[in-house]
Amino acid sequence: MKVIASSIRKGNVIEQDGKLYVVLSSENIHPGKGTPVSQVEMRRISDGVKISERYKTTDQVEKATIEERNFNYLYEDGDGFHFMNSDTYDQVQVPKDVVGTSAPYLQENMTVKLSMHDTTPVSIQLPQRATLEVMETEPVTKGQTASSSYKPAMLSNGVRTLVPPHIAAGTRIVVLTEDGSYVERAKD
Repeated sequence: MKVIASSIRKGNVIEQDGKLYVVLSSENIHPGKGTPVSQVEMRRISDGVKISERYKTTDQVEKATIEERNFNYLYEDGDGFHFMNSDTYDQVQVPKDVVGTSAPYLQENMTVKLSMHDTTPVSIQLPQRATLEVMETEPVTKGQTASSSYKPAMLSNGVRTLVPPHIAAGTRIVVLTEDGSYVERAKD
């Protein structure tokens, strides 16, 4: 189906020149003079090549028909990540380049949304938040207030983030899966 370029969002799948592309980022630029444009970063699904395309915001773009389904994460191996449809018990293998920067946040049995074009997984959407444990961080300094600057911490998934000064190693925290930023202390 045709849509205008300004309505393209991250995760959409676009058909161009007979090939499918998944949108990695989309930004609408409105210069002071001239025509507003949509700057779109995409990855070709067939071979993983990234391209950048610029459309007039009113240009028509062919959006591929995508079906979103919930899948449970099973495991990772050399071939990629494996997921199971909880309704049909069908298993699907998702290449590492499709999962991309979301990989560290995948946890066993986590329910994710996979966007499928026919039987090909084209993009993944994780839950907004994940609970992880702080593995190491600097010790609390006496007199340091909670409103002061954040300190670096290493999480159980190997990602570095910034946490408030009162968070110590061994604490479970909630982070945003989009960028790994601290949200709150986990309520176990």
